[in-house]
Formats: sequence, C-alpha cells, structure tokens
Amino acid sequence: MIPSPIPEIVIVTGASSGIGAATARELARRGFHVLAGVRRDRDADALRGPGIEPLILDITHPEHIRALAARVQGDPQGRAVRALVNNAGVPVNVPVEVFPIDEWRRLFEVNLFGHVAVTQALLPALVRGKGRVINISSVGGRVAMATYGPYAGTKFALEAVSDALRREIAPSGVQVVVVEPGAVRTEMLGRAATTAQQLASTLTPEQGQRYGGLVQAIAAQTASATEWGVPAETAAQVIARAVTARKPRTRYTVGRDAALVTFMARILPDRMLDCVVAATLRPYFPKQSRSAH
Repeated sequence: MIPSPIPEIVIVTGASSGIGAATARELARRGFHVLAGVRRDRDADALRGPGIEPLILDITHPEHIRALAARVQGDPQGRAVRALVNNAGVPVNVPVEVFPIDEWRRLFEVNLFGHVAVTQALLPALVRGKGRVINISSVGGRVAMATYGPYAGTKFALEAVSDALRREIAPSGVQVVVVEPGAVRTEMLGRAATTAQQLASTLTPEQGQRYGGLVQAIAAQTASATEWGVPAETAAQVIARAVTARKPRTRYTVGRDAALVTFMARILPDRMLDCVVAATLRPYFPKQSRSAH
C-alpha cells in the first residue's frame, strides 16, 4: 500500500471571516494543511477543524510575522509551502478630500505594506517549495470609482507590486497571481456601508454639499450589493483554482461585475468610462440630488 503524501502548506491571511475563512475551508477540503491567520481567539475557535490550523496574525505586527515564518520554517513534518494567500484587508469608501492623512497611512499599512512584509518573510520557503503568491486585490485595483480612492489606491499599488514580483521571482519557480473580486457577500460589504453612513454625519457643511448625496448613494449601492453579490464560497473556489492550477493565469476575476468592469476599463476611454460609472451610480442618489448627477 502506497502511503498518502504529506499535505502541502498554504498560508491564508485575514481568515477570520468572509473570503479568507471560506478559502481556508476550501483548501483544507482539497487536502492542504492551512495556516489560517486570524485576529482573535474566538475566530480561531470558530475556524479550527481538520486541515486548518489557526494562528493569531496581525500583518501590521512584525512579531506576528516573525512567529509565522518560524512556524513555517520549523514545520514538524517538513512540509513544503504551496502558496501564500495575501487576503487580509480593510474596506473604506471615503472621498479623497475628507479622509484624514493618518488614516491613509493606516490603510496602506494593512492593505499593502503588511502583505509585502508577509511575502518577504515567506519567500525563502516559497522558493524552496516552488510555490506561489496569491494576492487578493479587487475590481477596485483596476478601476477607482468615486469614494474608492483610498481603498483603490492600496489595491492599485498591490497590483503593481504583484506585477514586479511576478517578473522578479519567475526564474526561481515561484508564480504570482492576482485575484480581483467584485461584490462578494461578506461582512466587509456591511462594514463598508456602515462606515459610509457614519462618514455622512461628520462632513462639514461645505463637504456635505459636495459629497453628501454621493456618500449616501455609495452606501445604498453597497447595501444592494449584499443582495446580488456572489457568496464567499465562490471567491474561495477561484482562489483554490489559482493555488492548484498547473499553469495559473496571472489574474482571475470573481463575479460578473468584476469581469465586466475590468473589460470596460480595457476598451473604453477614460471619459466614457466616467459616464458609464456615473450612470450606474445615479439610481442610488437621494431623489433631491439626482438632477445634479
């Protein structure tokens, strides 16, 4: 009887809920040993199961990243690392003018610099295992819609880093893949809508005149997406495909909306794309302000 092979390791950050948790479960179901980064003990207890080993991981804390690298390096079974799924992230829908600069820095720490730090720490193991880096971007990494400036800025940057890294480490046998979800029904969508509603109450009168209707429209559109967006399990299946495909594509989209928006971004001039995006958002504006948009 041939012994079953030792399962390879996959690291998934931001696995407390949503896409990350669904991805951890999907990869464990496919036979991988998943090191699932979570923020709290109760998240770890909820996720722990066959093939899933939760670890407390805040990707902005260097000591957490060092502990993760040590866990991988000292794996008791000497398992190879198949993939790092950089999934952790914070959603924000705020006009560029009103988002405090310190909050810009904090957002980039989580949505970009943390991913770079984890990738740097794990690249030696990924090179040894001929593994791959899966960066979870967003349709916002291809098109920056109104109030998505801060969030899209982090995702555009993540896409650029991914392109550079892919070209740098391809000779070492490590592949880099970007996954671009559109609307996915997760807690992140709900948090984004709540943040937008909270923001509306903090605008100055002048800012309220400029952005009040826009912020309300974005909140309404985001709330709508919780109904028609794809489930987290759909995103997890795409990510699992990126992990397991013999020759993965450099980019995958998740959901029809992401596929459509990225296609339009490739073929439409900027001004025409502006008009399409504005027309899509217009039905969500408060009635009294629709005429101005």
